[in-house]
Amino acid sequence: MDTVTVGAQRIAYRAAGTGPPLVFLHGAYEDSRIWERQLEDLSDEFTVVAWDSPGCGQSDDLVEGAGTLGEILASFLTTLGLAGRTRRPHVLGLSFGSVVALDLWKEHPEIPATLILASAYAGWAGSLSPEEVERRYRQVSAELEKPPSEIIPVWLPTLLTERATEPMKAQVANLFEDFRPSGMRALLAASGRTDYSTVLPTITVPTLLLYGAADVRSPVTVAEDMHRRIPGSELVILPDVGHLSFVEAPEAFDASVRRWLQAHSQT
Repeated sequence: MDTVTVGAQRIAYRAAGTGPPLVFLHGAYEDSRIWERQLEDLSDEFTVVAWDSPGCGQSDDLVEGAGTLGEILASFLTTLGLAGRTRRPHVLGLSFGSVVALDLWKEHPEIPATLILASAYAGWAGSLSPEEVERRYRQVSAELEKPPSEIIPVWLPTLLTERATEPMKAQVANLFEDFRPSGMRALLAASGRTDYSTVLPTITVPTLLLYGAADVRSPVTVAEDMHRRIPGSELVILPDVGHLSFVEAPEAFDASVRRWLQAHSQT
């Protein structure tokens, strides 16, 4: 792990490889360790960087008044030299991380060269019914008062399919064991009710949408709506996998990312 100070908070991250920068943004209850396989597979061709979002992993909790998560990400990328007048990173956001990627586009559209939105939402409020948004918000709020041992059995079936192996389940469960209630509480308050549906039509960089066919958290109907709203986007559905498609089918996920980036590496 490396760290960098952005404003008033310390951000931890993992980096590997050389080449065009490819930035990974993890989902809720997770940290950069979830991308271990992708750092290994894609670092032969790209400078792969995976951050611990504020409030997760080894990063500090979200500092009040520090700006939106997209603004913090922009400062993080600029500080590391991954973004500037002559360099623009490819940005891959998963689930909650896709919301951060959309906020980056909203606040700093000059930064991303491309967007890859995996198992993505236009914010919960931008992709789900008001009733479902409130149900999820209440669920997570209540979970933050419980030990991980009570949360993991509820979440795992919504993240992985029955085809997932025991090592796959253990990888995800181990990350959930380490979540910080204070960090997650701040992230829920900052992003739990956000709506980026009006941002989607403004996206002008090449955008790949990557979903699992068996995802029950951000189902194919959400994927198709995102695809309709983002001009020129490409939608790839990976068969037989769930929300964490890159855990269940890393070869197919990484191959889709590599193929798409190779086609847009000069963008």
